[in-house]
Amino acid sequence: MSATLFPRWPVVRDGVVAPDERLPWPQTFALGLQHVVAMFGATVLAPLLMGFDANVAILMSGIGTLLFFVVVGGRVPSYLGSSFAFIGVVIAATGYAGSGPNPDIGVALGGIIACGALYTLIGAIVMASGAGWIERFMPPVVTGAVVAVIGLNLAPIAVKGATTTDFDAWMALVTVLCVAGVAVFTRGLVQKLLILVGLVAAYLVYLLLANGLQLGKPIDFAAVAASAWFGLPRFASPVFRADAMLLIAPVAIILVAENLGHIKAVSAMTGRNLDPLLGRAFVGDGLATMLSGSVGGTGVTTYAENIGVMAATRVYSTLIFVVAAAVAIVLGFSPKFGALIATIPTAVLGGVSIVVFGLITVAGAKIWIDNRVDFGDNRNLIVAAVTLILGAGDFSLNIGGFALGGIGTATFGAILLNALLGASPAAVGPVARARPFE
Repeated sequence: MSATLFPRWPVVRDGVVAPDERLPWPQTFALGLQHVVAMFGATVLAPLLMGFDANVAILMSGIGTLLFFVVVGGRVPSYLGSSFAFIGVVIAATGYAGSGPNPDIGVALGGIIACGALYTLIGAIVMASGAGWIERFMPPVVTGAVVAVIGLNLAPIAVKGATTTDFDAWMALVTVLCVAGVAVFTRGLVQKLLILVGLVAAYLVYLLLANGLQLGKPIDFAAVAASAWFGLPRFASPVFRADAMLLIAPVAIILVAENLGHIKAVSAMTGRNLDPLLGRAFVGDGLATMLSGSVGGTGVTTYAENIGVMAATRVYSTLIFVVAAAVAIVLGFSPKFGALIATIPTAVLGGVSIVVFGLITVAGAKIWIDNRVDFGDNRNLIVAAVTLILGAGDFSLNIGGFALGGIGTATFGAILLNALLGASPAAVGPVARARPFE
């Protein structure tokens, strides 16, 4: 860590932009908007699946990202958005029926705060004792698999949502081609804005084909016209109930593995060793989760979607996430913007998600490559293989009242398999060599 609280962020006009550098302000703002677009679908979808207010989730994602930025001293490029790891346990704790506001949201919020407190405690321990014990349980073979699993587990959601009709399926492919075309055939700022530009291009194509030529379901702008420009979201207060807190708090383990994997991915992409900041990152994420839960928001986590965007743009400046957070806070108070985003067809969102989730999966594989994980070692081979299939197949377990979804099962499975198989004498050599950034 530098002696200063925050980096200086010298201006870089082209090429790879490091976390402690920045582009000129107009480009920084534009890229911040792209990160808002990248996180928006998942950050809105998660609260909708749990019966939370989406505007609160957007607002708290922005505030949580700023809190994270301060805790890590502006040195870890990450956006905090709604975590999908909470969906199963929140539904189990509240008995949510699946439509409209969740009548027992307070009970869920109490559990989310308990999870954030446990997460913060783990981060404080890592700050005091180092991350060595975390890395022993979660070496690169585990973190790479967990990151890859997140993309693979979410892929069916994107594909199913985008293929409701034949027209939607074709539009999803058009969206993929729009994003891919921007990524490959453009240069400069347009290329760096590939997700945003590709989404806008696909949206306009959809508008022409559906609203103009009546080939698909037209986009309805009535809700946009009827919505106010500014208004308060629907805040809620937590209720602390022991059974719900015990059910939801263990999600902290999943968040630790997820955050660790994300930071390893960012480290691999930037060439910066961010391990000394792991404890701070856990604390920042934990505090943001507690703050979000205290007013009616979802638990938050570092976002793989935004890591995927960084992988494509090669711009890692942390100031981009300050811009994205500020925009999210403004949008959290704008029902009209929420209504406008809601007009984006599921086929277009699905096409963008296919690209982004694919980039997430590849980022997990990049962790293996950059850390030289030896798949000639059967332990690494089994840990990675089983983890990928558990996550991609959404293998779920019910342990008492605790529901463990595919990402959770894959995460715990990877950690346990790695620990259990670690007793094998044949595994000792390769595992010792597979250390990060050696």
